[in-house]
Amino acid sequence: MSITLIIVIITCIVSFLALNNQKILDDLIFYPPAVTNQKQWYRFLTCALVHADYVHLGFNMFSFYSFGNYVEDAFKYYFGTLGPVLYVALYVISQVLCLLPTYAKHKDDYYYRSLGASGAVSAVIFAGIFLSPLLPMGIMFIPIPIPGFIFGFLYLALTAYLDRRGGGGINHSAHLFGALAGIGLVIVFGFAFAHENLLQNFIQQIRRF
Repeated sequence: MSITLIIVIITCIVSFLALNNQKILDDLIFYPPAVTNQKQWYRFLTCALVHADYVHLGFNMFSFYSFGNYVEDAFKYYFGTLGPVLYVALYVISQVLCLLPTYAKHKDDYYYRSLGASGAVSAVIFAGIFLSPLLPMGIMFIPIPIPGFIFGFLYLALTAYLDRRGGGGINHSAHLFGALAGIGLVIVFGFAFAHENLLQNFIQQIRRF
């Protein structure tokens, strides 16, 4: 069983439980004052296990599974036996990093809460885009697939705009910084552990476009 599928199963089980038990949801959700005052740092991670509703859960897990298997296999190719460990590290570290700006902004905001694995999922998606920037990707309302790196640029620009505008009840900051964390971690892992220069591979693929 793949690591990606294991994460999907665990997330679905915990999310199902939380959707039917308010105490579980309250204990796991990202609530900045609980981190500030009670040092409940675990919330940076546990909030990725709970979701607002079944649609939210389904969209995140479908997106993660669609890209996760490819990225997991790519990590095995580039990093060998370290691949599975670094893949889990990508997911976990990016989940923490994506929420740091949110925490800095809302650390004393008793009305703010955030939940969902969107930040970590964005990291995996953008790790996949970085490794295969020319991979065709579809985007809503545009019937013709476009190269992944163009999709990524459009996504980052739109997410940054929505984050600055605010409102809507969606943590666009987590999406944005999760995506950037995914790219950054792949570059770092590449320099430290890969048998190829992943940044150079990315640049060469872009040049061939």
